[in-house]
Amino acid sequence: MSGNRGVAILVGAGDAIGAAVARRFAKGGYAVCICRRDAAKSQTLVDELRAEGHEIHAISVDARQEKEVQDLFTRVEKEIGPIEVCLFNAGSNVNKPLIETTEKLFFKAWELACYAGFLVGREAARMMVPRGHGTILFTGATASLRGGKGFAAFAAAKFGLRAVAQAMARELGPKNIHVVHLIIDAAVDSDAIRARLKAASGIEAKDIAPNTLTRTASIAEAYWFAHQQSKDGWTHELDLRPAVEKW
Repeated sequence: MSGNRGVAILVGAGDAIGAAVARRFAKGGYAVCICRRDAAKSQTLVDELRAEGHEIHAISVDARQEKEVQDLFTRVEKEIGPIEVCLFNAGSNVNKPLIETTEKLFFKAWELACYAGFLVGREAARMMVPRGHGTILFTGATASLRGGKGFAAFAAAKFGLRAVAQAMARELGPKNIHVVHLIIDAAVDSDAIRARLKAASGIEAKDIAPNTLTRTASIAEAYWFAHQQSKDGWTHELDLRPAVEKW
Protein backbone atom coordinates (compact mmCIF):
# COMPACT_ATOMS: atom_id res chain seq x y z
CA MET A 1 0.00 0.00 0.00
CA SER A 2 1.68 3.23 -1.12
CA GLY A 3 1.64 6.55 0.70
CA ASN A 4 -1.00 9.17 -0.04
CA ARG A 5 1.19 10.88 -2.61
CA GLY A 6 2.42 7.79 -4.45
CA VAL A 7 5.89 6.32 -4.70
CA ALA A 8 9.32 7.96 -4.86
CA ILE A 9 11.88 5.56 -6.31
CA LEU A 10 15.52 6.44 -5.65
CA VAL A 11 18.07 4.57 -7.77
CA GLY A 12 21.72 4.66 -6.78
CA ALA A 13 20.64 5.83 -3.35
CA GLY A 14 23.60 5.50 -1.01
CA ASP A 15 24.10 6.67 2.55
CA ALA A 16 24.62 10.37 1.75
CA ILE A 17 22.45 12.14 -0.86
CA GLY A 18 20.18 9.14 -1.39
CA ALA A 19 19.47 8.77 2.32
CA ALA A 20 18.72 12.49 2.69
CA VAL A 21 16.31 12.43 -0.26
CA ALA A 22 14.64 9.34 1.19
CA ARG A 23 14.07 11.14 4.48
CA ARG A 24 12.72 14.28 2.78
CA PHE A 25 10.28 12.54 0.47
CA ALA A 26 9.12 10.15 3.21
CA LYS A 27 8.42 13.21 5.36
CA GLY A 28 6.51 14.66 2.41
CA GLY A 29 4.13 11.72 2.37
CA TYR A 30 5.63 9.43 -0.26
CA ALA A 31 6.25 5.72 -0.03
CA VAL A 32 9.99 5.55 -0.69
CA CYS A 33 11.92 2.80 -2.49
CA ILE A 34 15.67 2.90 -1.90
CA CYS A 35 17.33 1.02 -4.76
CA ARG A 36 21.03 0.17 -4.78
CA ARG A 37 23.25 -2.78 -5.57
CA ASP A 38 23.15 -4.04 -1.99
CA ALA A 39 19.86 -3.12 -0.37
CA ALA A 40 21.00 -4.53 2.98
CA LYS A 41 23.29 -1.50 3.37
CA SER A 42 20.18 0.68 3.80
CA GLN A 43 18.60 -1.42 6.55
CA THR A 44 19.45 1.08 9.30
CA LEU A 45 17.72 3.85 7.35
CA VAL A 46 14.74 1.61 6.64
CA ASP A 47 14.40 0.85 10.35
CA GLU A 48 14.70 4.55 11.21
CA LEU A 49 11.99 5.68 8.81
CA ARG A 50 9.63 2.83 9.59
CA ALA A 51 9.95 3.66 13.29
CA GLU A 52 8.75 7.16 12.39
CA GLY A 53 5.69 5.71 10.66
CA HIS A 54 6.83 6.04 7.04
CA GLU A 55 6.52 3.46 4.29
CA ILE A 56 10.00 2.57 3.10
CA HIS A 57 11.40 -0.29 1.02
CA ALA A 58 14.97 -1.26 0.13
CA ILE A 59 15.49 -3.16 -3.12
CA SER A 60 18.68 -4.49 -4.68
CA VAL A 61 19.30 -3.56 -8.31
CA ASP A 62 22.22 -3.15 -10.68
CA ALA A 63 21.16 -0.05 -12.62
CA ARG A 64 23.56 -0.94 -15.44
CA GLN A 65 21.50 -4.01 -16.34
CA GLU A 66 18.50 -3.25 -18.52
CA LYS A 67 16.38 -6.21 -17.45
CA GLU A 68 17.02 -5.57 -13.75
CA VAL A 69 15.91 -1.95 -14.17
CA GLN A 70 12.81 -2.96 -16.12
CA ASP A 71 11.91 -5.62 -13.54
CA LEU A 72 12.44 -3.11 -10.73
CA PHE A 73 9.95 -0.59 -12.13
CA THR A 74 7.41 -3.29 -12.96
CA ARG A 75 7.68 -4.73 -9.45
CA VAL A 76 7.35 -1.38 -7.71
CA GLU A 77 4.31 -0.39 -9.77
CA LYS A 78 2.65 -3.76 -9.14
CA GLU A 79 3.49 -4.31 -5.47
CA ILE A 80 3.88 -0.82 -3.98
CA GLY A 81 2.10 1.78 -6.08
CA PRO A 82 2.32 4.33 -8.92
CA ILE A 83 5.72 5.96 -9.27
CA GLU A 84 5.35 9.73 -8.99
CA VAL A 85 9.02 10.65 -8.44
CA CYS A 86 12.22 9.03 -9.69
CA LEU A 87 15.73 10.01 -8.64
CA PHE A 88 18.84 8.76 -10.45
CA ASN A 89 21.81 9.33 -8.16
CA ALA A 90 24.38 6.73 -9.20
CA GLY A 91 27.91 7.62 -10.27
CA SER A 92 31.55 7.08 -9.48
CA ASN A 93 33.83 10.07 -9.04
CA VAL A 94 36.90 8.78 -10.86
CA ASN A 95 40.07 10.89 -10.76
CA LYS A 96 42.93 9.44 -12.84
CA PRO A 97 45.65 10.95 -15.02
CA LEU A 98 44.75 10.56 -18.68
CA ILE A 99 47.51 8.09 -19.54
CA GLU A 100 46.50 5.92 -16.57
CA THR A 101 42.83 5.89 -17.57
CA THR A 102 42.17 2.43 -18.96
CA GLU A 103 39.45 1.49 -21.40
CA LYS A 104 37.78 -0.51 -18.63
CA LEU A 105 37.78 2.41 -16.19
CA PHE A 106 36.43 4.85 -18.79
CA PHE A 107 33.65 2.49 -19.81
CA LYS A 108 32.74 1.68 -16.20
CA ALA A 109 32.38 5.38 -15.35
CA TRP A 110 30.16 5.98 -18.40
CA GLU A 111 28.12 2.83 -17.83
CA LEU A 112 27.30 3.72 -14.22
CA ALA A 113 26.82 7.49 -14.45
CA CYS A 114 25.34 7.87 -17.95
CA TYR A 115 24.03 4.63 -19.43
CA ALA A 116 22.35 3.59 -16.19
CA GLY A 117 20.77 7.04 -15.98
CA PHE A 118 19.31 6.58 -19.44
CA LEU A 119 17.86 3.19 -18.48
CA VAL A 120 16.33 4.50 -15.26
CA GLY A 121 14.98 7.67 -16.88
CA ARG A 122 13.46 5.74 -19.77
CA GLU A 123 11.67 3.27 -17.50
CA ALA A 124 10.39 6.09 -15.28
CA ALA A 125 9.02 7.82 -18.38
CA ARG A 126 7.32 4.63 -19.54
CA MET A 127 5.41 4.54 -16.25
CA MET A 128 4.66 8.26 -16.01
CA VAL A 129 3.72 9.28 -19.55
CA PRO A 130 0.45 7.27 -19.71
CA ARG A 131 -0.66 8.91 -16.45
CA GLY A 132 0.33 12.39 -17.64
CA HIS A 133 2.41 13.48 -14.65
CA GLY A 134 5.59 12.77 -12.68
CA THR A 135 9.03 14.08 -11.77
CA ILE A 136 12.38 12.63 -12.84
CA LEU A 137 15.46 13.86 -10.98
CA PHE A 138 19.12 13.48 -11.96
CA THR A 139 22.14 14.25 -9.77
CA GLY A 140 24.88 16.10 -11.63
CA ALA A 141 28.26 17.47 -10.55
CA THR A 142 30.88 20.06 -11.39
CA ALA A 143 32.06 17.56 -14.01
CA SER A 144 28.70 17.89 -15.75
CA LEU A 145 29.86 21.33 -16.94
CA ARG A 146 33.62 21.10 -17.33
CA GLY A 147 36.25 18.42 -17.61
CA GLY A 148 38.93 19.01 -15.01
CA LYS A 149 42.43 17.62 -14.87
CA GLY A 150 42.26 13.90 -14.23
CA PHE A 151 38.52 13.69 -14.81
CA ALA A 152 38.25 12.64 -18.46
CA ALA A 153 36.24 9.51 -17.67
CA PHE A 154 34.00 11.04 -15.01
CA ALA A 155 33.34 14.25 -16.95
CA ALA A 156 32.49 12.33 -20.13
CA ALA A 157 29.93 10.33 -18.16
CA LYS A 158 28.42 13.33 -16.39
CA PHE A 159 28.34 15.43 -19.59
CA GLY A 160 26.48 12.53 -21.18
CA LEU A 161 23.99 12.27 -18.34
CA ARG A 162 23.31 16.00 -18.60
CA ALA A 163 22.59 15.59 -22.32
CA VAL A 164 20.20 12.72 -21.61
CA ALA A 165 18.40 14.85 -19.01
CA GLN A 166 18.11 17.83 -21.40
CA ALA A 167 16.74 15.67 -24.20
CA MET A 168 14.25 14.07 -21.83
CA ALA A 169 13.13 17.46 -20.49
CA ARG A 170 12.43 18.81 -23.97
CA GLU A 171 10.54 15.67 -25.00
CA LEU A 172 8.65 15.00 -21.78
CA GLY A 173 7.87 18.51 -20.55
CA PRO A 174 4.91 18.94 -22.91
CA LYS A 175 3.63 15.60 -21.56
CA ASN A 176 3.63 17.04 -18.03
CA ILE A 177 6.73 15.13 -16.87
CA HIS A 178 9.12 17.43 -15.00
CA VAL A 179 12.78 16.50 -15.60
CA VAL A 180 15.32 18.14 -13.27
CA HIS A 181 19.12 18.07 -13.42
CA LEU A 182 20.75 19.23 -10.17
CA ILE A 183 24.41 20.25 -10.43
CA ILE A 184 26.23 19.88 -7.12
CA ASP A 185 29.25 22.14 -7.60
CA ALA A 186 30.67 21.34 -4.20
CA ALA A 187 32.10 18.75 -1.88
CA VAL A 188 29.21 17.01 -0.15
CA ASP A 189 29.23 16.80 3.64
CA SER A 190 29.46 13.03 3.95
CA ASP A 191 31.60 10.41 5.67
CA ALA A 192 33.37 9.63 2.39
CA ILE A 193 34.29 13.26 1.70
CA ARG A 194 35.43 13.87 5.27
CA ALA A 195 37.65 10.77 5.06
CA ARG A 196 39.07 11.99 1.74
CA LEU A 197 39.84 15.41 3.19
CA LYS A 198 41.60 13.82 6.15
CA ALA A 199 43.67 11.58 3.88
CA ALA A 200 44.63 14.50 1.63
CA SER A 201 45.35 17.19 4.22
CA GLY A 202 45.08 15.61 7.65
CA ILE A 203 42.15 17.83 8.61
CA GLU A 204 39.72 16.35 11.13
CA ALA A 205 35.97 16.61 10.58
CA LYS A 206 35.61 18.91 13.62
CA ASP A 207 38.13 21.32 12.11
CA ILE A 208 36.37 21.75 8.76
CA ALA A 209 35.11 25.34 8.53
CA PRO A 210 31.33 25.68 8.76
CA ASN A 211 29.39 25.94 5.48
CA THR A 212 32.29 24.84 3.29
CA LEU A 213 30.67 21.49 2.47
CA THR A 214 27.14 21.20 1.13
CA ARG A 215 24.89 19.27 3.50
CA THR A 216 22.93 16.36 2.10
CA ALA A 217 19.77 17.77 3.69
CA SER A 218 20.24 20.96 1.64
CA ILE A 219 20.48 18.88 -1.52
CA ALA A 220 17.33 16.99 -0.61
CA GLU A 221 15.49 20.27 -0.02
CA ALA A 222 16.55 21.49 -3.48
CA TYR A 223 15.05 18.38 -5.03
CA TRP A 224 11.88 18.78 -2.99
CA PHE A 225 11.65 22.43 -4.07
CA ALA A 226 11.99 21.54 -7.75
CA HIS A 227 9.45 18.74 -7.46
CA GLN A 228 6.89 21.07 -5.86
CA GLN A 229 7.12 23.76 -8.55
CA SER A 230 4.02 24.90 -10.41
CA LYS A 231 3.90 23.84 -14.06
CA ASP A 232 4.07 27.47 -15.23
CA GLY A 233 7.51 27.89 -13.62
CA TRP A 234 9.51 24.68 -13.88
CA THR A 235 13.26 24.56 -13.31
CA HIS A 236 15.18 22.08 -15.42
CA GLU A 237 18.70 22.81 -14.18
CA LEU A 238 19.68 24.06 -10.75
CA ASP A 239 23.19 24.45 -9.32
CA LEU A 240 24.17 24.29 -5.65
CA ARG A 241 27.40 25.35 -3.96
CA PRO A 242 28.54 26.86 -0.64
CA ALA A 243 28.88 30.65 -0.57
CA VAL A 244 32.66 30.27 -0.24
CA GLU A 245 33.04 27.94 -3.25
CA LYS A 246 35.19 29.33 -6.07
CA TRP A 247 33.44 29.10 -9.43
